[in-house]
Amino acid sequence: MDVASAFSIGKLSELLKANDEEESDEDEKPMCSVYTPGNIGGQSAVSTKPDVTDSFQGKSDKKQSKDIWDSDEVPVSSEYDDVYDTRPAPEYDIIYGQNITSEDVFLGMTNRNPSTASCQNMVVKIKLPKTKSADITLDVKDTFLDCRTPKMKLGLHLPHPVDGRNGKAQWMAEAEQLVVTLKMCREYDFMNE
Repeated sequence: MDVASAFSIGKLSELLKANDEEESDEDEKPMCSVYTPGNIGGQSAVSTKPDVTDSFQGKSDKKQSKDIWDSDEVPVSSEYDDVYDTRPAPEYDIIYGQNITSEDVFLGMTNRNPSTASCQNMVVKIKLPKTKSADITLDVKDTFLDCRTPKMKLGLHLPHPVDGRNGKAQWMAEAEQLVVTLKMCREYDFMNE
């Protein structure tokens, strides 16, 4: 080993020792695990320290109400989730439908294609055996369908937003099936018209 390489190794070790000493002076960290039970589930975006400057100046972003939760903290359709209701869920099918005219079939003048992106309607077929139409309770929200009978319960989160106020439900007595037709209200539906 020559003198130049020994000299450079010595300088390198002094440089590294200087960085280690500076770091130990600034942060004296305990020799323990970095992970704690508080790290499970990710970091919380809410700070536990109150912002004194905002409250002092009267500029508080939080609402001064007595509500326990904000509306964005409550899950959608959580009022329909009942752990103690043991009724089984019925079988159902979701079918997409299009309104096709002769222009679409023969001339191809619109941008419609056979994919679900070009569909305007969502048809939900719910099989309810041994049920009368008077026993069915149906509630449709924009993203949730709730169908209840004395023997069965279906809480269905819909794959696309729909117009919950303007739909059509029809009871097929022979097939013991409820057919619910809903118009979809997606963000980019104007592109397929």
